[in-house]
Amino acid sequence: MASSTGESIRFAKRSIERKVTTESIFDRGFFWLTLAMAIAVAALLFWIVLQMTSSAWPAIQTFGVWDFISRTTWDPVQNIYGILPQIYGTLVTSFIALLIAIPVGIGTAIFLTEDFVSDKIRTPIAFAIELIVALPSVVIGLWGIFVLVPFLRPFFAFLNNTLGWIPLFAGNARGFSLLTLGLVLSVMIVPIIISITRGTLAEIPPELRQGSMALGATRWETLLKVLIPAGLSGIVSSIMLALGRALGETMVAAMLVGNSNRLSASLLDPGSTIASLIASQFGEAGRTQVAALLYAGVILMIMSLMVNILAEIIIRKFQNV
Repeated sequence: MASSTGESIRFAKRSIERKVTTESIFDRGFFWLTLAMAIAVAALLFWIVLQMTSSAWPAIQTFGVWDFISRTTWDPVQNIYGILPQIYGTLVTSFIALLIAIPVGIGTAIFLTEDFVSDKIRTPIAFAIELIVALPSVVIGLWGIFVLVPFLRPFFAFLNNTLGWIPLFAGNARGFSLLTLGLVLSVMIVPIIISITRGTLAEIPPELRQGSMALGATRWETLLKVLIPAGLSGIVSSIMLALGRALGETMVAAMLVGNSNRLSASLLDPGSTIASLIASQFGEAGRTQVAALLYAGVILMIMSLMVNILAEIIIRKFQNV
């Protein structure tokens, strides 16, 4: 009887040892597999940057850095290239988009997470917001051309007639403008802010809400003084991701911005962005122009990289508070 019990114990020990060995092998294999995938992603990014830079190197040597980003002339006939209007258009349209999308996105996320209405209302709204992300850019661009631009023309004309003495509204008011692109970009990036902010607020421990309410705070005091500060890193992350989308949007920019290579203070004037410049001219470009367009793409990558670095700094700052 004792011998049978000993054999059972030894068999159980061997089974446990085999299981532990199998799990250890699986853990090591999973670790090295994920490490290899992470290195591959980093290597792919480095390869893209290297290829872009090497292809743009002739333009970098010819036009330099300061001249290329400070000139306002883009003339393939005379081989004079400068992207200051495109940098200006990219930054202005992204700023307009964020100016609209941040309050709308954060407000909608709060509405969808804080039980202001029942699930029967919240669920269709959340589903519709997610559908906007799935819409192709070209479809949104066509909606902008055939629906939004005709709708906005009377308003732009009114702004031009009444506030035309202000440089921001002294444009031609035809509809294809920096302001139009900024409005459409806000529609495209607001679901990003809503989704990430909603997830951030939903992950906040319920004890924070309950504790705030128990101390006598109202719902709005809890939102503004407890929940939003607690989820600020996620909110800032959503804003920075949305900004990266706005900076790099190509098709909608090419269709709605007007593609005018000029530097104008008016938001009602047509303009250009770096992405729209590349999309509209790459197909017909010669060798030198291709190098200049790739150089513009490198500048756009640097701008996006700076946004991501800034986002990381801000997020770490708020996480350490």
